[in-house]
Amino acid sequence: MTLSDAELVGLVLDGDSAAFAQLVRRYEAPVRAVGLNILGNTDADAADDAAQEAFIKAYEKLARLRSPAAFGPWLLRIVARCALDATRRMSRAEKMENFACIPDPNNDGQLDSTKKELLAAVLKLPKAQRQVVMLRYFGDNNVRQVADICGRSVGTVTKQLSRAHERLRKMLKGYEL
Repeated sequence: MTLSDAELVGLVLDGDSAAFAQLVRRYEAPVRAVGLNILGNTDADAADDAAQEAFIKAYEKLARLRSPAAFGPWLLRIVARCALDATRRMSRAEKMENFACIPDPNNDGQLDSTKKELLAAVLKLPKAQRQVVMLRYFGDNNVRQVADICGRSVGTVTKQLSRAHERLRKMLKGYEL
């Protein structure tokens, strides 16, 4: 049985560092995707740094998390702030150099423009829908696992995914995904 985020957070707060490793594995893909979206898909190293910084900050501030079940969205907000901070630290020359680079479409971890648009749309979804979409598609979990992670029923997660798909279709009308 897969433990929910709330259960894993409780274990971490009780001193179980292996539980935090499970949270890292669960969220490493969505966290990296958010970092890549903000920093630009040409700066995978900076996105990795932002992801690592986000996990460290989340670990250090875990006791302050009011709702352990909201660990995923909370973590994604942390990585967004870390990535934004990284963009502020970059010099103008570095920014121009990064935007001038043309990413290799076969390079693992790089997002093409269509995937970048899709990720940007996902990040605009309401919190609950964004969470299930990130877990399902970026975290590569099945619907049952997403339900267990979120502490929701399979029916609720299925409905949230359906509503998210509909919103994404409307937001991305005209894009061929």
